[in-house]
Amino acid sequence: MRAQLTGVLSDQQWAKPKPGSWTPPKPAPDGLPPKITRIATQDKVVFLTIDDGYEYDAEFVNLVRKERVPILTFLTSRYVEGQGQYFWALRNAGSQMENHTVSHPNMASLSPEGQRKEICKASDTIAEQYGRRPQIFRPPFGSMNETTRQKAKECGIKSILLWSAEFYNGTTGPGVGFNGFARGDGAGKNFRPGDIILMHYRKGLAEQFQMILGWIRQQGFRPAAVENYLPKSLGGNAPDQPGPAGQTEQPATVP
Repeated sequence: MRAQLTGVLSDQQWAKPKPGSWTPPKPAPDGLPPKITRIATQDKVVFLTIDDGYEYDAEFVNLVRKERVPILTFLTSRYVEGQGQYFWALRNAGSQMENHTVSHPNMASLSPEGQRKEICKASDTIAEQYGRRPQIFRPPFGSMNETTRQKAKECGIKSILLWSAEFYNGTTGPGVGFNGFARGDGAGKNFRPGDIILMHYRKGLAEQFQMILGWIRQQGFRPAAVENYLPKSLGGNAPDQPGPAGQTEQPATVP
């Protein structure tokens, strides 16, 4: 694997959306990290996000680099142990490493201190290993409560990114079969602009990734970097939107 990964040397830069083509998510009224499930955009783009990290398919790194496809990794930090080089290669192929806890628990079942440790310690490990502290969090299974948002903020998290559709790559999804695709709203199997798609690091990921890329392109969409559609105040790269008086826009609920 070392030999296959040595060619991945430099960070990728991804195209940014045109002004006026999307509506940036806004901060939540209570000042805690907002929960985001999709991006409001006119562009025919979708966002590929991949969770966990317990399978290490070197061909997948080569594919991401060759195809120049932006992805966002939500890393369970215990999987960094012994596999730091693999995720460095993915980082340099263009994937930010964001927070998916230390040990992948059901967050809503934990005490406040248990939630804080899962989030903060994961961010500590990822920052130490990859040189950047995560600012976006994804709770395992999508399970969370208000305590999750409070502890996430204490750990430096600016937004909580969930998903609007799931590709059950390498596994069987409820009602959709093996390698099935399902929308969270139940509205068919077509992509919609701004969809955030959940995938997982599993055996055969390179082949599965080619499969979903084919579906995306057949429907006239393209993958885009979700961090370029999130304002800096929410952990992304887009500028924050000024209010009428040149001040930061007032908080609003993110659907």
